[in-house]
Amino acid sequence: MVETYARPRFGEPREPKNRVNPGSRLAGLLDLVAASHVRATLFLVCCGLVLFLPGFFNIPPIDRDEARFAQATKQMVESNDFVDIRFQDDVRYKKPVGIYWMQSAVVETVSALGLPQAQIRIWLYRIPSLIGAIGAVLLTYWTALAFVTRRGAILAGLIMCSSVLLGAEARLAKTDAMLLLTVVAAMGAMARVYLSWQRGEDPLRPPWSWPAIFWTALAAGILLKGPLILLFVALTIVTLTILDRSAAWLWRLRPVWGLMWMLVLVLPWFVAIFWRAGQTFFTDSVGRDMLAKFAAQESHGAPPGFYLALFWITFWPGAALAGMAAPAVWRARREPGAQYLLAWLIPSWIVFELVMTKLPHYVLPLYPAIAILAVGALERRVLSRSWLMRGAAWWFVIPAGASVLAVVGAIALTRQPVFLAWPFIAAALIFGLFAWWLYEDSRAERSLLNAVVSAMFLAIAVYGIVLPSLTPLFPSPEIARALRNVVCVGPKAAAAGFHEPSLVFMTGTSTLLTDGSGAADFLGQGSCRFALVESRSERSFAARAEAIGLRYNVATRIDGYNYSQGKAISIAIFRSEGTQ
Repeated sequence: MVETYARPRFGEPREPKNRVNPGSRLAGLLDLVAASHVRATLFLVCCGLVLFLPGFFNIPPIDRDEARFAQATKQMVESNDFVDIRFQDDVRYKKPVGIYWMQSAVVETVSALGLPQAQIRIWLYRIPSLIGAIGAVLLTYWTALAFVTRRGAILAGLIMCSSVLLGAEARLAKTDAMLLLTVVAAMGAMARVYLSWQRGEDPLRPPWSWPAIFWTALAAGILLKGPLILLFVALTIVTLTILDRSAAWLWRLRPVWGLMWMLVLVLPWFVAIFWRAGQTFFTDSVGRDMLAKFAAQESHGAPPGFYLALFWITFWPGAALAGMAAPAVWRARREPGAQYLLAWLIPSWIVFELVMTKLPHYVLPLYPAIAILAVGALERRVLSRSWLMRGAAWWFVIPAGASVLAVVGAIALTRQPVFLAWPFIAAALIFGLFAWWLYEDSRAERSLLNAVVSAMFLAIAVYGIVLPSLTPLFPSPEIARALRNVVCVGPKAAAAGFHEPSLVFMTGTSTLLTDGSGAADFLGQGSCRFALVESRSERSFAARAEAIGLRYNVATRIDGYNYSQGKAISIAIFRSEGTQ
């Protein structure tokens, strides 16, 4: 018998006599790993590595956010200043210091171990995100144990592990995967406190470990992304207080000691940055970054409903199961477990839909609640029959669409059909088809597991093979390689017309971002200098070079595509021959 936890809980699953289809090896594997927490944990870690590692090492820096985070960390390492946050000479005060410290620790450690050129290896900066993604999967499993069986908790972890959005964030050197870890830790600890109160347990019984995890996670979340983590927690608490007409359970979180502990963790750096920059950090972080999203001062605007529409892609393969589970979840909304998960999900989702600025990763911390709710309905075997064929088809539609886009995109950009990816694409399609065709209301688990395997093959094909082959999308590494091959000591560069952060990261912090005229002036100031001039800036470069009598030649030309601006580019690398 599989061990169960925390009654009353959402799900209250029946244990069927013939739970596993004798012909389903995947379900049999799930039975094997559900025998103990150690097996379950190792299984989820292995699945995370299979899903997140393809492309992790060989996808070049992604513009613009990832490259900006990595470059700011690189400058911390170069300057040994771990308080201030800068991109070249400009301050970068949109986010606190947490992720930069984590990335710096990785780069410094690997450099000390002797890895050459560690500071320009983007995969090192991605390691905190990989740890955050796998940690979030394990914490989803831990949180789910308060609501469903161990077997169901493993399924919830698999849903998060295979989700499209988390797969992308695990490969990006920025804050969101690690923020997800802190949110799930805080919400999982708070769930245990809340459910113990609902069961009427002795208020002195909840261990100190739950409040300790809760307040430590809040502190880490604040250091990662400011007060955003408080939004998820506060909206959940307010909703539960209104529904229960009581907030007495909050005292079980030891708020006095917890707040003191949280302040001990977060205040030192905030005091240090205030001492260094005054109110500039708080003005930029809260005023220009956070509040700007509410005022629609950024370019990523979208109407309400954007996240709901995108959910069916970003939460695949769990999205299909979530759609089937929605009616059962709503019927169970007043059960303590379902009430807690819905309080975590719905209020924050509404806020994000109403905020003018929208980016896909904003709702990522809400996905674990959806995964656990869907598994609760699956264990009850009360999935909506109206979705019996239409919803299950989505398990095949996404790998089919992604496969076509990957192959067509590769052919259009490189004129190569990337045959190496085709066997993995075929496997993804086959398992997606099995997930659809084999779906039955009583065996939805079997279809979900097939969809997870489909996601694994799709990750290998898209992230591991297709994306790294799309070299025209990543001109910065090509430019950096060209500069490393020159015959002179300490080359310096100025860029005109192509100012993406990945270029600064790959070619050096001292790279001058200027216009065509400025690049010509830069080139004339000494030897071993190079002007990286995009074709649209070549006319002003040539005019200024003629005016100052600069002689130059073209070392090489790199053609590519700037996906940040949506246009083809051609970058000439000019080298000075002196002046007349």
